[in-house]
Amino acid sequence: MKPLEGKIAVVTGASRGIGRAIALRLAKDGALVSVHYAKNEEAANETVQEIEATGGQAFAIQYPFELASNMQAFFEKLDSKLQAITGNTTFDILVNNAGISYMGTIEDISEEAFDQVMAVNLKSPFFLTQLALNRLRNEGRIINISSASTQNNFPGTLIYNLSKAGLNTLTQNLAKQLGTRGITVNALLPGVVETEINAERLKNPEDKKYAAQSSVFNRLGQVEDIADVVAFFASPDSRWVTGQIVDTSGGGTL
Repeated sequence: MKPLEGKIAVVTGASRGIGRAIALRLAKDGALVSVHYAKNEEAANETVQEIEATGGQAFAIQYPFELASNMQAFFEKLDSKLQAITGNTTFDILVNNAGISYMGTIEDISEEAFDQVMAVNLKSPFFLTQLALNRLRNEGRIINISSASTQNNFPGTLIYNLSKAGLNTLTQNLAKQLGTRGITVNALLPGVVETEINAERLKNPEDKKYAAQSSVFNRLGQVEDIADVVAFFASPDSRWVTGQIVDTSGGGTL
């Protein structure tokens, strides 16, 4: 029996990059996966099709996380899909992965940019989780994708770092609150991962080499490196681990 057989997972920002790899891995482990996306319908459908081609189950759900996001509207869509497929609206695993980056030191950051990054990276997972709590089954899992930048203190990604540091605090507070329900809450700290979002940053061979050197393994992170750790935290094997901020940077914060 697969470790997530009979489980339902909601993965935000799952049409590409780390989120896509997480969706693929959780489906491989037996979960029915809700592949959330903001805009790229084609990529989301491709993720669903790849899951189905290998015998898994998935469906796509579109909703943009932004300044004026209404999480109730997101859950109306999700509830409708789950009701049609499973007969109820409960699920087992929430992966808060959707996020945006922003480059700039404090002098470069406008109030609009600050609000946008905070809305997507912190406010959205906060209220998404809030509304998920009465749908998340006991013994469930919440996994937040944070960033190693919260440890490295790079001034050029200041507001991104702030948003992810808030996500770390949310993780540990929720872990204490939800322990009585057997729900674990953990966060991962990826370093530089070779994804579309980092393509511009890594297009120069010298920049790519420099980024690889941030890891003790002297290579860039791959999306599967992160998805495999998520799979552990989503599984029954992680039942005794909660409130942890786990470095998944390949030793990049050492």
